[in-house]
Amino acid sequence: MIASVGHRSWTVLPGFGLALGITLTYLGLIVLIPLSGLLLKAGDAGPAKIWAELSSPRTLAAFRLSLGMAFLAAVCNALFGFVLAWVLVRYRFAGRRLMDAMIDLPFALPTAVAGISLAQLYSTNGWLGGALAQAGITVAFTPLGVLIALIFVGLPFVVRTVQPVLEELDREIEEAAVLLGAARWDIIRRVVMPPLRPAVMTGATLAFARAIGEYGSVIFIAGNMPGYSEIVPLLIVIKLEQYDYLGAAVIASGMLIASFVLLLAINLLQARMRRWQGG
Repeated sequence: MIASVGHRSWTVLPGFGLALGITLTYLGLIVLIPLSGLLLKAGDAGPAKIWAELSSPRTLAAFRLSLGMAFLAAVCNALFGFVLAWVLVRYRFAGRRLMDAMIDLPFALPTAVAGISLAQLYSTNGWLGGALAQAGITVAFTPLGVLIALIFVGLPFVVRTVQPVLEELDREIEEAAVLLGAARWDIIRRVVMPPLRPAVMTGATLAFARAIGEYGSVIFIAGNMPGYSEIVPLLIVIKLEQYDYLGAAVIASGMLIASFVLLLAINLLQARMRRWQGG
């Protein structure tokens, strides 16, 4: 609770000036200064080097794979994360608490461990990969493997974002809709989804942001073939190993700008949807 003291508002936290100064200092040291240094380093490459790196077929293929698979993974996580959150909140069954705890494993598990596990599982000699290979579906060392790895690391973001909102959702509104004769699909579309849509989009945005820069869990299952299953983070590492620091800085800066533009567009879309729902 905020109480007025004279003409000033009293709060537990420090005043606006001090709090803003601490925030800007932290943000500058952790985010702005390193990213500015990256952009300045890329600028040293010159227009010809920048254009050559960003327009090369290998770089363009890596960008298409990273951004495209990150978007598809976010869409899949939005769907399955919503269903999983619904099951955890609305049903009681044996092993529910264990399942709830396992959702956070991608947060705690080292990404290299996750990548090795997925590669073993989905390789042609793996438990699932062998069965899928007999059906003509190859997962490991293909873009499909990249998609599965990105779904794995991004799923918890949607579940943990939707779960608390779903817990606070009043079930009496759904029951009233049933008594009024509403169909199940109409209840989902008009009663359940409107309050949950911002949370689903927020979780999907976080999953997308995580997937764009994911490295450890992808390189073991991707196969890392240039022009086919090579992601942008791996291409940056390859440039560094070749001592092409300017090339690595240029590609990293391109990825930074592309990620920022996409996330900004998603956030603006979310804000517009909130205003539309509020109106």
